[in-house]
Amino acid sequence: MRRLALLAFLATTISTLAGEELPQQEEVSSLEIEPPLLIKSRAADGSPELPMPDDALDISKLEAAVARAAKAAASAERLYRAGIIAKVEAEQRELRVVRLRADLAQAQLEEAKLKASGMGVQASTVDPNSNDDHVAQMELRRATEIAQAAAAERAQAELTAAIKNLERQQKLLALGSGRKSDVARAEEKLAELKRKEN
Repeated sequence: MRRLALLAFLATTISTLAGEELPQQEEVSSLEIEPPLLIKSRAADGSPELPMPDDALDISKLEAAVARAAKAAASAERLYRAGIIAKVEAEQRELRVVRLRADLAQAQLEEAKLKASGMGVQASTVDPNSNDDHVAQMELRRATEIAQAAAAERAQAELTAAIKNLERQQKLLALGSGRKSDVARAEEKLAELKRKEN
């Protein structure tokens, strides 16, 4: 009886909806929307002015990101012991700090290269034995050493993380809660990192 009443209700609802005509969409004439300008400013000769890269802003953002990541990584061990986050999350926080430090060192190296190339042009026009040029070259060497050390630390940290992940996936597979595809993916990641290292 209920089914019959339900079917009758649905049939009447569908017939009333089908009988009604849907409102016709009004034809929209061409919309007069102007696209945004792609080139915002032009030089006096009409050529586009290229914005100067704001490396100092990028470096300050990276420094702030490193500080935040270091703070999060410092609390990760305590949170792991309290059972709030997983050990994997704590390891990822530490790896993020290393990656951000490497990115910061690379940005500082790029800034030192720009300064050194700018000083080289200025020094060649003014005085070849300029002290500013010597200082810029010293900063460039120091930034290069720091960037190389940070890149090596990053590569080592990523390799260590990949090894830990592979071991973790193998243990999970041995316990029966892991999948072979996860182990294979971890092995591929480790092999890729080892190829990059060599």
